[in-house]
Amino acid sequence: MKWKRFQTLVLAAACTCGAAAQTVLIPPALDASQPVTLTLQAGEHSFDGGPATMTLGANGPVLGPTLIVHRGDFADWTVVNALDDSTTLHWHGMHVAAHHDGGPYTPIAPGATWNPEFTVLDPAGTFWYHPHLHHMTEHQVSMGVAGQIWVRDPVEQALPLPRSYGVDEFPIVLQTKDFDAMGMVLAGTNADDVPMANATVGGTLPVPASVVRLHLLNGASQRVFQLGFTGDLPFHLIATDGGLLPAPVERTRLRLAPGERAEILLDCAALEGTTFDLRSFASELPSATYGAAQPGMGPGQVLTGYAGNPLNGNDFCFMTLAVGPAAPDAVFSLPAALDPAHVVPWSTGDVTRGFTFSPSAMGPGALNSPFLINGAPFDMEVVNFEVLLGAVEVWQLTNNSPIGHPFHVHNTPFYLLDRNGVAPGPEEAGLKDVVFVPAMQSVRIVMQFNDFADPVMPYMYHCHMLVHEDGGMMGSFVVVDPAAGVAGAATADERARAVPNPATEAVLLRGLDGPVRVWGAGGVLVLETTAERGGTRVTCAGLRTGIYVAVDASGRSVRFAVE
Repeated sequence: MKWKRFQTLVLAAACTCGAAAQTVLIPPALDASQPVTLTLQAGEHSFDGGPATMTLGANGPVLGPTLIVHRGDFADWTVVNALDDSTTLHWHGMHVAAHHDGGPYTPIAPGATWNPEFTVLDPAGTFWYHPHLHHMTEHQVSMGVAGQIWVRDPVEQALPLPRSYGVDEFPIVLQTKDFDAMGMVLAGTNADDVPMANATVGGTLPVPASVVRLHLLNGASQRVFQLGFTGDLPFHLIATDGGLLPAPVERTRLRLAPGERAEILLDCAALEGTTFDLRSFASELPSATYGAAQPGMGPGQVLTGYAGNPLNGNDFCFMTLAVGPAAPDAVFSLPAALDPAHVVPWSTGDVTRGFTFSPSAMGPGALNSPFLINGAPFDMEVVNFEVLLGAVEVWQLTNNSPIGHPFHVHNTPFYLLDRNGVAPGPEEAGLKDVVFVPAMQSVRIVMQFNDFADPVMPYMYHCHMLVHEDGGMMGSFVVVDPAAGVAGAATADERARAVPNPATEAVLLRGLDGPVRVWGAGGVLVLETTAERGGTRVTCAGLRTGIYVAVDASGRSVRFAVE
């Protein structure tokens, strides 16, 4: 049974916010152009102002600080794992080398640290960080580990935009969670019936009577939001996942799927003394969407625990905005143009790839089954394909499943070419790294793979419904430089095996012959040895956590992980 105080708040969320009479939490901001340490830790947090519950966070009990950095800055970010379990930390949407990306191939053991260092190459935009350990992503995100990353650049800084953190510019992390009878957070359920903004249930956000800038993130595990304000108050969309749009787009609604971000401007100049709510108008979501009344394409397709969730197909509130006096440095006008250079530069690619989404089981239970990409689940020992450095690729995403999926690509942002053959609207004209693909529809995206090549360490692509991701709706690829050779020319062979995989103390390499070289992230040679009959033993002492590839003289190879 739902804890009584959360039952009350769930019912209140259907009509108005403010039930908890508390101010929306604003995470602290950190200057991430300087060395930053993020400590992932357990703690306790009160979501509704009542008794606290067990949570996870970065540098605090829940969520994490907003990292603010400028394009061209050198990022020196240290992650300390003070949790009882292994974890990773993924810089979602950022264009970084694969060994800095923080995917499932770079686990951080309990008590260990990870120190990625890189130059920020991304244009101005809203990015975020979250755990990405395979089979544990949904649990650790649901428990609270998530934070925003803001990148500034000269184009954005030249615009008349609000920039006073926590005054007229705010990070807003939107989530829905499930709680048990004792008020503990539950992961992996379809009963996520408590909406919140910045880990605050029914809270109020004080804003000035001027232009307000909200950096919105759908940090939910599965739920799609149809965002808008009470009274259909108009707002202007100025940026999506990868940065600024060419020009502001006026809207009264914005669909935001898990993992997606959006920056909006809200003109509150004439609203001093009033309050209004940020809501999800879930009654407007079409069927076959997680969050709609019907999650599948027909009433026979059901999700365990989904029926009876009061958020499904009903409008609900995230927070109340209370408009006070304008600040001294307030912004009162909207820019007419943003970044006209952000237009699709390609209509075709050097390579076209197809990705088909499907359930692993058909019929009424399809929604509860694991979902597949190109007919296969994720396998840590398999790299699905190679991409050539510098190549422009078109990916056709075809959803043959009965529910919509938000599809995320690591490493490089992309542009939408079309939805079902029709060019996207202006709200999808900018750079993206997550795209929602509705059931039985297709989307084409185009991107170029620049700057980083690593024949060993993979990037990921996956559904950003975290339950689906943990269930295997994911794949991996490596970017290779044809001019570099080395391990990029190696070919996997089913006779080659690494046992155990992943390894902690030692790994036995079987099926290799003659001289063997072991390569680490970035194509760095870490070990040379000679294959032995029965297998070659490689000790893990001195090897960093990550992915390695062992290659013999014939080019036969095997990948293995060290934890």
